Amino acid sequence: QLQASGGGLVQAGGSLRLSCAASGRTFSSMPMAWFRQAPGKEREWVAMILRSTGITDYGDSVRGRFTISGDNAKNTVYLQMDSLKPEDTAVYYCAAGRRTGIYYSAARSYDYWGQGTQVTVSS
Repeated sequence: QLQASGGGLVQAGGSLRLSCAASGRTFSSMPMAWFRQAPGKEREWVAMILRSTGITDYGDSVRGRFTISGDNAKNTVYLQMDSLKPEDTAVYYCAAGRRTGIYYSAARSYDYWGQGTQVTVSS
């Protein structure tokens, strides 16, 4: 029901845009987020959007470099990643939660997950 795409290999300082297409239900009223997981590390929250209000928030490591946005007509959420660094290398996952409340940075708050897309940033 969530399909992530747009990953790839990019040099440090470059940009990528990830997409998360939702199908099968309307996720527009749910908080949606991007997480990432690098080898040997825990899953890390990256960004969140609540499309019904336009509220967004970002993890400290990406704030000012990444932008999350949504297109309700396409039922798609995007993650624009600029000024990429080698430490941004990870598998990126999109997620949606029926009710995250204030715990929107916690992976356990989300009910639906995409399959992940690999982002590799070379130095």
